[in-house]
Amino acid sequence: MPSCLGLYIETNLIKYAKVTKDRDLLKVESFGVKFYDSLGEAINQIVSETFSFKTPISINLSEEAYQYFYFFSLLNKNDLKKAIETEFESYCHEKGYNRNALESRYALVQDVQDKERLKTIFVTINKAEINKKIQDTEGNSVSSILPLPMCIPNITEVKEKENILIVNMEEKTTLTTIIEGNIYSVDKIEEGMGSILYNINEKENSYSKAYEICKNTTIYTMEGKELLQEEENVYLEDIMPTLYNIVQKVKEFVDSSLNRIEKIYITGTGCVINNIDLYFQEYFSNMKCEILKPFFISENVKINIKDYIEVNSAIALAMQGLGYGIKDLNFKKPNFADQLPDWLKLDIGNKNKKEGKDNKEKSISIGNKKIDFSFDFKAKWDRTEKWLLRTISGILAFLVIYTAITTFLKIQTDIKLSEIQEVKDDTNNQMILASKDIQSINNKSSDYQKMTENLKNYSNKVTENLKTKNVIPLLLTRIMNVIPQGVTLTSIENTTGTHIVINAQSENYDLLGFFKGSLIIDGILSPSTVVSTSGVKQNGIIKIVIEGDLP
Repeated sequence: MPSCLGLYIETNLIKYAKVTKDRDLLKVESFGVKFYDSLGEAINQIVSETFSFKTPISINLSEEAYQYFYFFSLLNKNDLKKAIETEFESYCHEKGYNRNALESRYALVQDVQDKERLKTIFVTINKAEINKKIQDTEGNSVSSILPLPMCIPNITEVKEKENILIVNMEEKTTLTTIIEGNIYSVDKIEEGMGSILYNINEKENSYSKAYEICKNTTIYTMEGKELLQEEENVYLEDIMPTLYNIVQKVKEFVDSSLNRIEKIYITGTGCVINNIDLYFQEYFSNMKCEILKPFFISENVKINIKDYIEVNSAIALAMQGLGYGIKDLNFKKPNFADQLPDWLKLDIGNKNKKEGKDNKEKSISIGNKKIDFSFDFKAKWDRTEKWLLRTISGILAFLVIYTAITTFLKIQTDIKLSEIQEVKDDTNNQMILASKDIQSINNKSSDYQKMTENLKNYSNKVTENLKTKNVIPLLLTRIMNVIPQGVTLTSIENTTGTHIVINAQSENYDLLGFFKGSLIIDGILSPSTVVSTSGVKQNGIIKIVIEGDLP
C-alpha cells in the first residue's frame, strides 16, 4: 500500500501525519506535533517514530509568492505555455527580479467573470529557499516540496458549484478561495498563530507550553462574555488582538470579493483554540463558518477528531504526495533514483523464504554431478532472486525499447536520405544552369571591370592632386608666422603623402624647442605624429630634423 509522510514545518514547530492509501481508502497511521531546537534531529525522530525510513516525505514551502495572469482560453497547449513564460518574464523585468533565481509552478482555472479567459495561478519562490529545505531534510527521502495553500483543499470534499473560503491559521494566515469547485486564488495575511505563540512564549519561555495554553483557551462570543472568569482571561490579551485583526482582514477580503462566498472553513493551529468557529460566525452571520475536518475520518473513531484537525496541514501535504489535488505543483526536482519504477528499486530486507513439501527440486545429472535448476514461483523470493528478476526485466525492457527506437529511426533515416538525394539532384541541375549564366556574365563584364578600375585610378590621382595643391604654400605661410628669430630652415620636404620632413638649425637649443612646440601647439603638424632628432652640434650650430604629418 502506498503511503506518504506529510511534514508541515514552521518556526519551532513540526506537524506530521503518515497517510496510507488502500485503493480509494485513506488512513492516518500516525500523527502528532513536535517542537524542536534542531530541525534535522526532529525530522529524524519523526521518521524513526513513524517507521518512515523508506516512505516518501512531503514538506511545505515557505515564503512563496502568488501572481495571477489571464490568457485567451482557445490557445493550444504549447502557445499557452510560451505565453505564460513570457508574461512572467515581463513581470520579473518590471519588478526587477532575477528570473533565473526563481523556481515557479502554475495552475490553470477558468475565469469566472469571462469564460473566454483562463486564469493562471503562478507560484514562485527563490531557489535558495528550496535548497535550504533540501539541506534541512538531508538524509531523508523527501519526494515533494509543496505550496500548502494549494494543497489544503485536499482534505475537504468540495461540491462542483460550491464557493468556499479556507482560512488556514498557521504561523501566517492564508486564504484559499475555491470557486465552483476549483482553487481560484490564494491570499496571505502576515498575522497568524506565530505571533500569538511568540507572545505567550515570551512569558512562559516555552513554545510547547504556549501551544498547550492555546489548546486550553476558550474564547467567548458576545453573548457568553458574562461567563468569562478572571483566571481564564490571563492570556486572552495575547490572543484576542491577533484573532480580531485576522477576522477583520478576512471580512474585508470577503466583502471585496466579486464572487459570493457560501461557507468559510477554518483550519490550522488556530483551530486548537476552543470556540474559534463561533467567534468567526459572529462576524459572518450570512454564511456558515465551521472547522475543516478531513473528509475520510468518521466521527466515531476512538481518537478525538480534534486531534486529527490539529494536523490538517500535514495530512493535506501527505495526500498531495499520494497523488491527490492539482498535479505539477511539486518544487522538488526528481533525481535519477526517484524516476525509477518501484519494481527496479532494490528491496533490501530479511530473507523470509518458506520451504516445504511443495518446493520440489528439479535437477539435471551430468556425470556424477547434479545441477539444480529449480525455480518455485509459489515460494516467497529471496533478495537475490528479486534482484536477478528485476535486472533481467530491466534488460529485456531496454532491448525491446532500443529495438523499436532503432527500427523507427532507420525507417525515418531512409525516407530522409531519399528526400535529400532528390533535392541534391535538383540542386546540381540548377547549379549547372547557374554556372553557364555566370560564365556569360563574366565574359561580358570583364571590359566594364577594366574601365571601372581605370576610372578609379584616375579619380584617386585627381583627388590626391587637389588635396595637396595648396598644402605646401599654406604650410610655408604658417611656418613663417611661428618660426622664431635665430632659427634657420635648411630644407622642407614632402616625402610621402602628407608626411613632412623639416631640417632646421640654430645656435640655441631653446629656439629649436620653441619652434617644434609651435608646430605642435598651432596644429601646423598633427601633434600625435611629430618626432624630432636629438640634435647634432657642429661648429657652434645645432642641427635637428623634425618630422610629422599634415593635419
